[in-house]
Amino acid sequence: MGSLFCRQQKLNMSFTGTELLNTRKHFETLDGLRGIAAIAVVIFHFMEFAAPKYEDSFIGHGYLAVDFFFCLSGFVIAYAYDKKIKGMKLGHFFKLRLIRLHPMVVIGAIIGLLAFVFDPYSNLYQQYGLKETILMFISGSTLIPYPLVKERYFNLFHLNPPTWSLFWEYMANIFYALLFYRLKKYGLLLLTIGAAILLCYEAEVSGYIGVGWSGENFWGGGVRVLYSFLAGMCVYRFKWMIPNRLGFTVISILLLAALLVPYTEPTAPFADPLIVILYFPLIVALGSGISPKGRAKKSVSSRALYPTRYTWCIIPFYGCS
Repeated sequence: MGSLFCRQQKLNMSFTGTELLNTRKHFETLDGLRGIAAIAVVIFHFMEFAAPKYEDSFIGHGYLAVDFFFCLSGFVIAYAYDKKIKGMKLGHFFKLRLIRLHPMVVIGAIIGLLAFVFDPYSNLYQQYGLKETILMFISGSTLIPYPLVKERYFNLFHLNPPTWSLFWEYMANIFYALLFYRLKKYGLLLLTIGAAILLCYEAEVSGYIGVGWSGENFWGGGVRVLYSFLAGMCVYRFKWMIPNRLGFTVISILLLAALLVPYTEPTAPFADPLIVILYFPLIVALGSGISPKGRAKKSVSSRALYPTRYTWCIIPFYGCS
């Protein structure tokens, strides 16, 4: 009976630490912020069809919600595992990650496959054929990038394009288990500063930091997750959590304010790194500094929103040729 309880406790740990061990503090405000960011991403993707130019979208900086996810992941993974991963087998660590979210990856790939094959508005299935379709499905189910379809800007995972960010989450977790958790505090800080410099360089080269989702800007995703994940870890390691009584509503407004900043090409190379490097870690520090009063219902919905946003976004994706 005791062994069953321990096993259940281990399974309760989520990919980004949303469902921490019951014996530890639960950051329900961060759960809620994840839900707000997930909704913002869904709206952003729908707006890409209504207003393809980011300048015309009321949520033109919605793509930065992904960087907030990365930062949040770094904080909670460090919180959940820094003190226990040394005694944990790597295989078990990775198994927990896969159990938590990968079923949704497969479900998203299946829905994407059906939409691709039976799409009445496009002939891409006839154009690429059964063999390539099978390879795209394998790619989407295993998160092995396969940027094939030029008509869709060489998305890493054509059948469920937004899963590119989950791919980079997986990479961050792999590097955490192999390297990041071993770093001392100031070694981590130096690496984070170096990653911030790389992020500024990426923003200058690409014109913004909405990269990492295509074969044409693949490595930019690595730069994005590297900085934000490390920054989240720094918030935890250096105890930068800011005690406050702002409440969930106020902090949610602060998060949305960054995503609703009007997008312009001249300012994006400067605004994007500024928001990601300074503002998002501040939001995580504030969100983690609110004392919880117990588990909230919104934490349940936010856990569902994060993975299911992938399946929400693929429907309109296939409606445009």
